[in-house]
Amino acid sequence: MSTPHLSASAQANLPTHLAVIMDGNGRWAKERHLPRVEGHRHGVESVRTMVRACGEIGIKYLTLYAFSVENWNRPKDEVDTLMKYLARFLKNEIGELNRSNVRLEVIGQIYRLPEFVQTQLKKTQAALARNNGLTLILALSYGGRTEIIEATRAIATKVKEGKLEPEEINEQLISQHLYTRHLPDPDLLIRTSGEMRISNFLLWQISYTELVIVPTLWPDFRKPQLYDALEEYTRRHRRFGGL
Repeated sequence: MSTPHLSASAQANLPTHLAVIMDGNGRWAKERHLPRVEGHRHGVESVRTMVRACGEIGIKYLTLYAFSVENWNRPKDEVDTLMKYLARFLKNEIGELNRSNVRLEVIGQIYRLPEFVQTQLKKTQAALARNNGLTLILALSYGGRTEIIEATRAIATKVKEGKLEPEEINEQLISQHLYTRHLPDPDLLIRTSGEMRISNFLLWQISYTELVIVPTLWPDFRKPQLYDALEEYTRRHRRFGGL
């Protein structure tokens, strides 16, 4: 099998911020008559590959939709296993992420995660804090509508306290109250498994984001699929509502 190659044009027009909806773990397992958790376990290798590849080619921000607020409604055994996999990944990948100069950030209702996951998150973030290459953002216990609700409440509180006039509320102010206030909006969103929906992910931030839907299930997503999506992004003409 030949080594995947990224064209000079794509290399020169990389998205600054790439977001990914990692979909298809359950279907991947079902097709192989395996428990759903096996799909999640194999999906970790795709995460590893993705982080490494994005760091190598020079993407600055990578946001992975790892666990949504809706995912709490899944069977308890599956959620518990996912949390164990998450904590294990955060611990075991510190060396690899350090070698790749990766920083780690998280967005979402982190307080809802089990204590052992929160503890490991803090340890991993601290261990990677001095790195200045790719910033990996994990969306955990995340929901786009929840994020907007929390931002709205924070702004309403400031208005109620007399710290803010309603006329001062604009796009910039709302952006400053989101989880992603310190991050640029995504340039490209990849969704795996072929599903044509956003699934409550970064609803405010993806207003002008390019979308690429790929049929590959997440556990099978590797460099060739990533490079194909980046080549597609390069062919787009981003007008942001203009001509």
